[in-house]
Amino acid sequence: MREIVLDTETTGLDPIDGHRLIEIGCLELENHVPTGKTYHQYINPERGVPAEAIAIHGLNDGFLKDKPVFSEIYDGFLKFIGDATLVIHNAAFDMKFLNAELQIVGHKALSMTNVVDTLLMTRQKFPGSPANLDALCRRFGIDNSDRELHGALLDSELLAEVYLELLGGRQHGLGLVNEESNNKQSTLISAQAEQSRTFREPRPHQPEKEELTAHASMLEELTDPIWRD
Repeated sequence: MREIVLDTETTGLDPIDGHRLIEIGCLELENHVPTGKTYHQYINPERGVPAEAIAIHGLNDGFLKDKPVFSEIYDGFLKFIGDATLVIHNAAFDMKFLNAELQIVGHKALSMTNVVDTLLMTRQKFPGSPANLDALCRRFGIDNSDRELHGALLDSELLAEVYLELLGGRQHGLGLVNEESNNKQSTLISAQAEQSRTFREPRPHQPEKEELTAHASMLEELTDPIWRD
């Protein structure tokens, strides 16, 4: 099973207002295991980047002016993701921008039916709790100390770790194997203990004569005792 963990950075909140993509970062998973393959691209948005957006990701006009425009990079991006499932945090936001850019170059839109939204997963699993990437890193003990600013590739790497934790941990599919291994180990320990146990003759458990006499005396003091033969 091939999945692509994906994140983007943009000039603003909505392509309807003329905002554009400026960065795409992707990381490949095979059967929930990172393969080491990534895709990363800065993009010239062909417009200015507002100060409030720069404060989030640090990507300004001067840095982006010599980067390729989306029409020059989208083919390589689509080849990288292929028909894999996309894993995105707040998928509606990123897919809105990706499909707006694809529409500009005359390419068909990406389908939301092949997308896993980790924001929805988080809200279902931890209702009412903070669901942003930093909060999830804190919850799962994931080191995000390098995340001073948002960055598409770094955020996709962090999201991949969060995604695996949301699925149940990095070894979520190995629970049965681990349980079987533990059972085998317990059986082995019990067998070893049985072999090393010192044999002792069974002790007699019959009551003494004095105990029988005392018991009979007690019964004489009771009204219709159920213990009398």
